Amino acid sequence: MSGTTTRTGAQRALRRLSFTFAADGSHAACLAAGADGGWYPESWRLPAHGPAEPTALTLPGKRSEDLRSQLVALPDGRVLACRHDGDRHALVLLGQAPGGGTAEERELAHLRLPGLRLLPLPGVPAGARPDLPVAVALGTDTRPVTTVWLIAADGSAPAQIAELPGLHGGGVWLDRAGRLLALDRVAAGTVKSVVLDLELGCTTPLLEISETSNDRLVLFDPDTRFGMVRSDAPGADRLGWGVIGGAEPVRFPDCLHVPGMFLRPIALAPRRAEQPDGLRVALQIDRGAGSALALWQPGSGRLDPVPVPPGRLGAVGDWSAAGLRMPYSAPDHPAALATVEVDLLLGQDGSVPSAVPLPLQLAPLAGAGPGAPAGQPWNGPVRHSRGTPAGWRLDASATPGDGGHWHRAQSLELAGPTGPLEAVVYGGDAWLSTPQLVIALHGGPADAWRLEFDPVLQRMAADGLAVLAPNQRGSTGYGSEHADAIRGAWGGPDLDDVLHLVDAVAGQRSALGLEPPSLFGVSYGAFLALLAAAHCPPGQVARCAVVAPFLSGARLLAEGSAPVRALAARLGGDVPVQDGRGPRDVLRLADRLTTPLLVLHGDRDEIVPVGQSRTLRHELLRLGRAEGADFRYVEAAGAGHELLVEEGAAVLHELLAGFLRTGRPG
Repeated sequence: MSGTTTRTGAQRALRRLSFTFAADGSHAACLAAGADGGWYPESWRLPAHGPAEPTALTLPGKRSEDLRSQLVALPDGRVLACRHDGDRHALVLLGQAPGGGTAEERELAHLRLPGLRLLPLPGVPAGARPDLPVAVALGTDTRPVTTVWLIAADGSAPAQIAELPGLHGGGVWLDRAGRLLALDRVAAGTVKSVVLDLELGCTTPLLEISETSNDRLVLFDPDTRFGMVRSDAPGADRLGWGVIGGAEPVRFPDCLHVPGMFLRPIALAPRRAEQPDGLRVALQIDRGAGSALALWQPGSGRLDPVPVPPGRLGAVGDWSAAGLRMPYSAPDHPAALATVEVDLLLGQDGSVPSAVPLPLQLAPLAGAGPGAPAGQPWNGPVRHSRGTPAGWRLDASATPGDGGHWHRAQSLELAGPTGPLEAVVYGGDAWLSTPQLVIALHGGPADAWRLEFDPVLQRMAADGLAVLAPNQRGSTGYGSEHADAIRGAWGGPDLDDVLHLVDAVAGQRSALGLEPPSLFGVSYGAFLALLAAAHCPPGQVARCAVVAPFLSGARLLAEGSAPVRALAARLGGDVPVQDGRGPRDVLRLADRLTTPLLVLHGDRDEIVPVGQSRTLRHELLRLGRAEGADFRYVEAAGAGHELLVEEGAAVLHELLAGFLRTGRPG
């Protein structure tokens, strides 16, 4: 899809994703998008002192970068991009043109195979000879084989160095020269880490805690051979540590297993002269919508919380003398790079500055924020600083161009039919009594709303709409029981949760003399919103807006592509729900869709075929609904499944917000 907007720099970037760091930590790269939704690469310079500086690599011809493109940041600031088009993968080198303007773009090679993934090579200094390899490519075939190439930046053909039996993922370097690479090999349903010698082109076993366990290396220090692993050998998936290749067994400390939270090692601290033996690891802790940061030292028996502002961290990072750099986003802070001075935040004596718990239980149910269960060696609850603490800096986060402000959101815990449900809520403490309120349902279903910047929800908030975005059953981030509740039951427990929330919110708003809530959903959330609109009593939903909906699991399986069918089957979308509510088929319930309705769909949607929405439109017309009066159908020309983040997305954001505010489909 071609773009029509010139990007002028970081101030225009409202969304950023797919951050990657150069092996030497001097640069980073990401995909960025402005208000128009067109994506482009960014190269970030990461100086030893001062702020991180992004440069937009605007593509020639006003083109947009594909959301699926993979980027590798190089030590000289250039970016290696892998663009995927089916089984054809184009390797392209991007760099800043002299004097600015559009980026210099050079095609290096093309590879044909089902899957391809890039890893940056360590030990490649800035200004190295162009014929030296800068990245490793791992290609997967229809056969259980992984092919390995070395990629140079001079346009020479990729050099195949190995063809490995089995499927290989992961990728942790075991040396600083870029010869030994730890990979995760899948064989007979079990994952084991192996070592690939790039010079010899062969693998040897690295990690096998037990014969049947899944064992993966996730972090490694070449100087000390200290490594962190993720394994289910203890009986559950846990983090452990050890000296890889040493005589001592891997240890699985209790402090690295906090129930209800996912711990992810991010980076090792640079060694300090005053602490020659003091290995320190930064850990990202995810629980529900938010993230936290903690410091851990082998043998300490505890996690030390690092108080950071509420929001979502980016799951990757680089720790140098400049500080720990990580992607960060919050509802009122578009994604950018944060620099965390860990020692300053912790305090020189190791104490934790004034902090407040992650606010999961503020309204309408009151309660305390979630700490670790009694007896767990977690040194306090998930902590976030109040305001902007010393030792925390966020570089190049976009500000509104009109001199206004981004709207804040909070994480609340609401009563569900079988237990509490977390929700991201815009509208302040008075969100429930705001004149108009939208219940927003996320896609997936294996997904969740996060405490991060969302242009669509921001646009709604800017129009004065309060937004309640719940993570109903089926959402990720709350443990397997919550996520698996809808496996084989699409529109079952999750629909129960949504209907419960609609009923509770509508009832309280009715008592205040306010209109009922509206519904908004994307993809799976659109399917769920349509089901909810059909099952709610008349007058309980003010209006309903859906983007890229499908009509039922069975209809998606019948019309979707092979990968979509496989995913839907794996998540249980092929199993009909049997209960008193009847079929979970929007088409068979279309006569109940009496609330004003807006349907948006891209005509090149590769995930949910546009035929699903066309069929719904035809059925509404057959039932006598008047298009333009009872409902509005908008088919976005040239748009795919991610039409709300593609080129021209701002127009659709405005359309959605206007409809949800006024209810006028015409």
